[in-house]
Amino acid sequence: MQRLLNAPENYVDEMLDGIYAAHPELVTYTADDKRCLVSRYKKPGKVGIATGGGSGHLPLFLGYVGEGMADGCSIGNVFQSPSAEQMLAVTKEIDSGAGVLYIYGNYGGDIMNFDMAKDLADMEDIEVRQVTAGEDVASAPREKADKRRGVAGIFYVYKIAGGAAEAMLPLPEVERLAKKACANVRTMGMALTPCVIPENGKANFTIAEGEMEIGMGIHGEPGIEKCSLKPADEITASMMEPLLADLPYAAGDEVSVLINGLGATPKEELYIVYRKVAEILGQKGIKVYHPYIGEFATSMDMAGMSISLLRLDGELKKYLAMPCRTPFFEQRQLKEK
Repeated sequence: MQRLLNAPENYVDEMLDGIYAAHPELVTYTADDKRCLVSRYKKPGKVGIATGGGSGHLPLFLGYVGEGMADGCSIGNVFQSPSAEQMLAVTKEIDSGAGVLYIYGNYGGDIMNFDMAKDLADMEDIEVRQVTAGEDVASAPREKADKRRGVAGIFYVYKIAGGAAEAMLPLPEVERLAKKACANVRTMGMALTPCVIPENGKANFTIAEGEMEIGMGIHGEPGIEKCSLKPADEITASMMEPLLADLPYAAGDEVSVLINGLGATPKEELYIVYRKVAEILGQKGIKVYHPYIGEFATSMDMAGMSISLLRLDGELKKYLAMPCRTPFFEQRQLKEK
């Protein structure tokens, strides 16, 4: 394993030290724990948005804490959930009296610990509501959608909910819009190589040279097909077919597209993928409002990518278009096209 690190057991904390040193004007941490990252941006009376999850996915999860998105994040070890106590500390720090919305991925450890944190927050008289993102169409069939993994599409949930909270909507409305975003986003991913967890020092699964896996999860969870490597256009078309059919997306729809690199995929290759996605959507009469292309939810040094589609209406578009600023993502107000 050739990596830029010191002691593997210090990997997460030293990463956080670097983030706090680089972005002191944007983020800080609670008095008790540097793994409880919170925004320096405060707006009295605003709904707080909390998230959390394992490290190894930057800019997910902590990278979306800032103005116009999430307000705080509890951070676990690589691919491991943070504790309920850390989640509670974030909750208490970001609560301004309007309640707190938890947004997190559909993974067992996160669900269990966020549920516990909500119970603890109830005892602190903080109203908490929860939204679980699970939009990976490869991880479960449509009739078992509640079993689907949350992957890169959670970016849209942060963006919509963050815009709604910034607009000073009450907690039930912010929750409703977050759930609406979840209901209208779908993702499909693929991997070309495994990733290496620093404390293990070895790959957590194998993909042979000249092979790829369609539907791979961001922790190395199995996909739906392992096959020989194909040209980019063929890979993209094979992913778009089940993706479009799942909601389904249809002629006349307007969508935002997220082409996400998993950590070791050049941005040039992501644009090759988007070129084909735009072509397919155009042929089907689906309009693209705004594309996002880059790294939004990675898996350490895994090579691969995912495609997410968010079906828009006027309400979702309004909050997607709002400006935001975090250490890892910044957007000016989007204009109508």
